[in-house]
Amino acid sequence: MKPIKVGLLGIGTVGTGTFNVLKRNQEEISRRAGRGIEITMVADLDTARATELTQGLCKVVSDANLVVSDPEIDIVIELIGGYGIAKDLVLKAISNGKHVVTANKALIATHGNEIFKAAQEKGVMVAFEAAVAGGIPIIKALREGLTANRIQWLAGIINGTTNFILSEMRDKGLDFGTVLKEAQRLGYAEADPTFDIEGVDAAHKLTIMASIAFGIPVQFDKAHVEGITKLQAIDIRYAEQLGYRIKLLGITRLTPKGIELRVHPTLIPASRLIANVEGAMNAVVVHGDAIGETLYYGKGAGAEPTASAVIADLVDITRLATADPGQRVPHLAFQPDSMATTPVLPMSEVTTSYYLRMHVADQPGVLADVTRILADSSISIDAMLQKEPASGETHTDIIILTHQTQEKNIDAALLRIEALSTLVGKVIKIRLEQLD
Repeated sequence: MKPIKVGLLGIGTVGTGTFNVLKRNQEEISRRAGRGIEITMVADLDTARATELTQGLCKVVSDANLVVSDPEIDIVIELIGGYGIAKDLVLKAISNGKHVVTANKALIATHGNEIFKAAQEKGVMVAFEAAVAGGIPIIKALREGLTANRIQWLAGIINGTTNFILSEMRDKGLDFGTVLKEAQRLGYAEADPTFDIEGVDAAHKLTIMASIAFGIPVQFDKAHVEGITKLQAIDIRYAEQLGYRIKLLGITRLTPKGIELRVHPTLIPASRLIANVEGAMNAVVVHGDAIGETLYYGKGAGAEPTASAVIADLVDITRLATADPGQRVPHLAFQPDSMATTPVLPMSEVTTSYYLRMHVADQPGVLADVTRILADSSISIDAMLQKEPASGETHTDIIILTHQTQEKNIDAALLRIEALSTLVGKVIKIRLEQLD
């Protein structure tokens, strides 16, 4: 059987890793796929570099349109990134009857519904395992391995840059700005790290996982997104004293009222396995009604870890290329005509627990005022830590952990607390999840 011919759009870090791993493991991959898989054409603006990286083993062009229009190409790998030209090229490839593999989480999270519809109409596949958590096969697990389960919730550390920063802040007691500069020096953070540190990258990935877990259209615009830029080292220390660690988590949960879809810093018990995921590693916990909790852990980025996922998609498409389109695994796990219309909840309707830190005057009655306001809003206290003021200081910190309540209740209570004359500044609010 003749080999599957692949066109590669972009030969940067992941593209180079994909080319090298496919070449190195060609025999093993062919045995698994049932036929050869060859990258025969590469598009990159830097053709000289691309020619050097591919060692003259395939055709190199500067115009990606030549790849998506070539009648010899069976599968197009899109590794350009972004929303613009990448979307146009993917839709053009689909229109030309080509299968697509992409690592572009932003593209799938924002335009996935349009892309999947086009692919369904043309009878081609769009595979995107590499778009979430690098080499960890979380998409396949959600879409196929856990298909018997009613997924109840999942939570993930799905951005290595922010996890590295938070690990360093905790281990070394450094502030956010200092650790960010070190992360950039070491190559863990981009020169412009906005998408990572503001939680956007994690929200793209969470949006995709939520759609597969619950059978809903991708709805990135409805995700609640908070990053770690305002997180202070002192709160990481206090959390540690209370038996918790702070991670940037993507959390999605099915509730009777709708689906939670949120990314934000989160306190989680230090005893949880996911709380001990350090450095630039990724991990996702999935809770299904039949299996309970499962944990997926590994490298969430990098040339060869991500290439591993890209090539796994190539093999899947190669195996299924001749299958009846109706018998293939649906893009978002559920059949397109069976997608749910379950609403995504606004953050004000989400129920969770909270860590509250307030800097108050060290005088009688302050704590009583705070607890009375919380009680008036039906918010109960789970734990409390009151620090002794330093010598000569007239103010101190009070830290409160609450039981579960709706976000709108906690926000209303904080408005009243912040109006107290004994409070200095704003109350620091960080959400808390037991993940049990």
